[in-house]
Amino acid sequence: MFLSKPEIQKLIKQWLLAWDEYNLDAVMEIMHEDVIFENWTGEIINGKNKLRRSWLPWFKNHGDFKFTAEDIFIDEQEQKGVFQWKLEWPSLEEQFKGKKEIRHGVDVIHFFDGKMYRKSSYSKTTLQIDNTPIALHAQK
Repeated sequence: MFLSKPEIQKLIKQWLLAWDEYNLDAVMEIMHEDVIFENWTGEIINGKNKLRRSWLPWFKNHGDFKFTAEDIFIDEQEQKGVFQWKLEWPSLEEQFKGKKEIRHGVDVIHFFDGKMYRKSSYSKTTLQIDNTPIALHAQK
């Protein structure tokens, strides 16, 4: 199934809305059965069922997160989308746990058969807490 540019744009916006509504079922409905997800941590998850299990704690325990699409680029011919995002949430960083964190990043999404087939997520190495930029350090 080949998606038009407006269909891809609609799917991305529908997907972001599902995240904002904390609706894991709606998020997963857009994912391909054989999805490949690469997290900003470098973790790679293969398959819709494994991805659901991986994201379930976000939806059950974390809450209070909001993604905002800052820019969206779509390549209809290649069936790809890139969107720049802002994430606002209670920080998971040890020294700032629970404080409001703002993180910026980019997702590269490949579509196949009308679904998100591959999603690679990249995050800046600096986040904001109390309007102050905080540099993240590599984990050992």
